[in-house]
Amino acid sequence: MYLEWYAVHTASRHEQKVHDRLIEKSIHTFLPKMEVWSRRKDRRKRIQIPLFPGYLFVKACLDSRIWLRILRTPGVAYILGNNGKFTPIPENQIASIRMILENDVLIRPYPYLKIGQRVRIVNGPLIGCEGILVREKPNKEKIIISIDLLKRSVCAEIHEADVKPI
Repeated sequence: MYLEWYAVHTASRHEQKVHDRLIEKSIHTFLPKMEVWSRRKDRRKRIQIPLFPGYLFVKACLDSRIWLRILRTPGVAYILGNNGKFTPIPENQIASIRMILENDVLIRPYPYLKIGQRVRIVNGPLIGCEGILVREKPNKEKIIISIDLLKRSVCAEIHEADVKPI
Protein backbone atom coordinates (compact mmCIF):
# COMPACT_ATOMS: atom_id res chain seq x y z
CA MET A 1 0.00 0.00 0.00
CA TYR A 2 1.59 3.25 -1.22
CA LEU A 3 0.43 6.50 0.39
CA GLU A 4 0.37 9.61 -1.78
CA TRP A 5 -0.85 13.18 -1.34
CA TYR A 6 -4.07 14.27 -3.06
CA ALA A 7 -5.89 17.60 -3.16
CA VAL A 8 -9.47 17.67 -1.92
CA HIS A 9 -11.73 20.50 -3.03
CA THR A 10 -14.15 21.58 -0.30
CA ALA A 11 -17.26 23.66 -0.11
CA SER A 12 -16.54 27.34 0.40
CA ARG A 13 -15.24 28.07 3.92
CA HIS A 14 -15.56 24.42 4.98
CA GLU A 15 -11.87 23.53 4.95
CA GLN A 16 -11.51 23.24 8.75
CA LYS A 17 -14.74 21.24 9.16
CA VAL A 18 -13.71 18.80 6.42
CA HIS A 19 -10.22 18.56 7.96
CA ASP A 20 -11.69 17.70 11.38
CA ARG A 21 -14.15 15.16 9.92
CA LEU A 22 -11.43 13.41 7.93
CA ILE A 23 -9.24 13.17 11.03
CA GLU A 24 -12.20 11.58 12.86
CA LYS A 25 -12.22 8.99 10.05
CA SER A 26 -8.47 8.37 10.65
CA ILE A 27 -7.49 9.91 7.31
CA HIS A 28 -4.17 11.80 7.35
CA THR A 29 -4.75 15.44 6.32
CA PHE A 30 -2.79 18.64 5.86
CA LEU A 31 -4.56 22.00 5.95
CA PRO A 32 -1.92 24.72 5.47
CA LYS A 33 -2.89 28.05 7.05
CA MET A 34 -1.46 31.54 7.24
CA GLU A 35 -2.04 34.34 9.72
CA VAL A 36 -3.72 37.56 8.58
CA TRP A 37 -5.15 40.61 10.28
CA SER A 38 -8.94 40.61 10.51
CA ARG A 39 -10.86 43.82 11.04
CA ARG A 40 -13.74 43.55 13.48
CA LYS A 41 -16.18 46.33 14.36
CA ASP A 42 -14.11 47.66 17.25
CA ARG A 43 -10.71 45.99 16.91
CA ARG A 44 -8.20 44.18 14.73
CA LYS A 45 -7.33 40.57 15.39
CA ARG A 46 -4.88 38.04 13.92
CA ILE A 47 -6.62 34.97 12.56
CA GLN A 48 -5.55 31.89 10.64
CA ILE A 49 -7.03 31.28 7.21
CA PRO A 50 -6.39 28.49 4.69
CA LEU A 51 -3.36 29.13 2.50
CA PHE A 52 -5.26 27.57 -0.42
CA PRO A 53 -8.93 28.52 0.06
CA GLY A 54 -11.24 25.66 -0.83
CA TYR A 55 -8.55 22.98 -0.66
CA LEU A 56 -6.84 20.64 1.77
CA PHE A 57 -4.57 17.67 1.25
CA VAL A 58 -4.98 14.02 2.21
CA LYS A 59 -2.30 11.36 2.30
CA ALA A 60 -3.80 8.02 1.46
CA CYS A 61 -3.81 4.99 -0.77
CA LEU A 62 -6.94 5.85 -2.75
CA ASP A 63 -8.57 2.48 -3.13
CA SER A 64 -12.34 2.57 -3.64
CA ARG A 65 -13.06 2.16 0.08
CA ILE A 66 -10.91 5.16 1.09
CA TRP A 67 -11.98 7.52 -1.70
CA LEU A 68 -15.64 6.80 -0.94
CA ARG A 69 -15.02 7.63 2.74
CA ILE A 70 -13.44 10.92 1.67
CA LEU A 71 -16.12 11.81 -0.89
CA ARG A 72 -18.95 11.00 1.54
CA THR A 73 -17.54 13.44 4.09
CA PRO A 74 -19.87 16.45 4.44
CA GLY A 75 -18.26 19.49 2.83
CA VAL A 76 -16.12 17.56 0.34
CA ALA A 77 -16.82 18.51 -3.28
CA TYR A 78 -14.34 16.24 -5.08
CA ILE A 79 -10.78 14.93 -5.22
CA LEU A 80 -8.71 16.63 -7.91
CA GLY A 81 -7.66 14.64 -10.94
CA ASN A 82 -7.90 14.26 -14.70
CA ASN A 83 -9.98 11.96 -16.89
CA GLY A 84 -11.58 10.21 -13.92
CA LYS A 85 -8.25 9.42 -12.23
CA PHE A 86 -7.10 11.09 -9.02
CA THR A 87 -3.82 12.92 -9.54
CA PRO A 88 -1.24 12.67 -6.74
CA ILE A 89 0.72 15.73 -5.64
CA PRO A 90 4.49 15.21 -5.45
CA GLU A 91 5.82 14.84 -1.90
CA ASN A 92 8.42 17.58 -2.49
CA GLN A 93 5.68 20.16 -3.16
CA ILE A 94 3.93 19.33 0.14
CA ALA A 95 7.31 19.31 1.93
CA SER A 96 8.12 22.78 0.53
CA ILE A 97 4.83 24.21 1.80
CA ARG A 98 5.42 22.64 5.24
CA MET A 99 8.96 24.02 5.38
CA ILE A 100 7.80 27.56 4.58
CA LEU A 101 5.09 27.40 7.25
CA GLU A 102 7.39 25.89 9.90
CA ASN A 103 10.19 28.43 9.39
CA ASP A 104 8.07 31.52 9.95
CA VAL A 105 8.96 32.99 6.56
CA LEU A 106 6.91 35.96 5.34
CA ILE A 107 4.38 34.46 2.92
CA ARG A 108 1.47 35.64 0.89
CA PRO A 109 -0.72 33.95 -1.71
CA TYR A 110 0.59 34.45 -5.20
CA PRO A 111 -0.94 33.91 -8.62
CA TYR A 112 -0.10 30.53 -10.10
CA LEU A 113 2.86 30.69 -12.50
CA LYS A 114 3.83 27.98 -14.96
CA ILE A 115 6.59 29.84 -16.78
CA GLY A 116 9.82 31.08 -15.20
CA GLN A 117 13.10 29.67 -14.04
CA ARG A 118 12.97 26.77 -11.62
CA VAL A 119 15.36 27.13 -8.70
CA ARG A 120 16.43 25.28 -5.56
CA ILE A 121 17.20 27.08 -2.31
CA VAL A 122 20.74 26.23 -1.22
CA ASN A 123 21.11 28.31 1.98
CA GLY A 124 18.97 29.40 4.90
CA PRO A 125 15.97 27.87 6.67
CA LEU A 126 14.28 26.81 3.39
CA ILE A 127 17.26 24.84 2.06
CA GLY A 128 16.14 22.18 -0.40
CA CYS A 129 12.85 23.85 -1.39
CA GLU A 130 12.25 24.17 -5.09
CA GLY A 131 10.18 26.75 -6.88
CA ILE A 132 10.04 29.48 -9.49
CA LEU A 133 12.10 32.61 -9.03
CA VAL A 134 10.34 35.95 -9.48
CA ARG A 135 12.23 39.26 -9.39
CA GLU A 136 10.21 42.26 -8.26
CA LYS A 137 12.87 44.77 -7.16
CA PRO A 138 16.66 44.83 -7.46
CA ASN A 139 18.22 42.59 -4.77
CA LYS A 140 14.75 41.54 -3.58
CA GLU A 141 14.04 38.01 -4.77
CA LYS A 142 10.93 35.98 -4.21
CA ILE A 143 10.52 32.27 -4.67
CA ILE A 144 7.20 30.86 -5.71
CA ILE A 145 6.31 27.36 -4.51
CA SER A 146 3.61 26.00 -6.78
CA ILE A 147 1.17 23.15 -6.34
CA ASP A 148 0.67 22.34 -10.02
CA LEU A 149 -2.55 20.40 -9.63
CA LEU A 150 -4.28 23.20 -7.72
CA LYS A 151 -2.92 25.93 -9.95
CA ARG A 152 -2.11 27.82 -6.73
CA SER A 153 1.14 29.11 -5.27
CA VAL A 154 2.67 30.88 -2.29
CA CYS A 155 5.49 33.42 -2.31
CA ALA A 156 8.40 33.67 0.17
CA GLU A 157 11.09 36.36 0.26
CA ILE A 158 14.66 35.13 -0.06
CA HIS A 159 18.08 36.57 -0.88
CA GLU A 160 19.31 36.06 -4.45
CA ALA A 161 22.51 34.36 -3.22
CA ASP A 162 20.44 31.61 -1.58
CA VAL A 163 19.14 30.08 -4.82
CA LYS A 164 20.67 28.14 -7.70
CA PRO A 165 19.07 27.16 -11.01
CA ILE A 166 17.95 23.56 -11.37
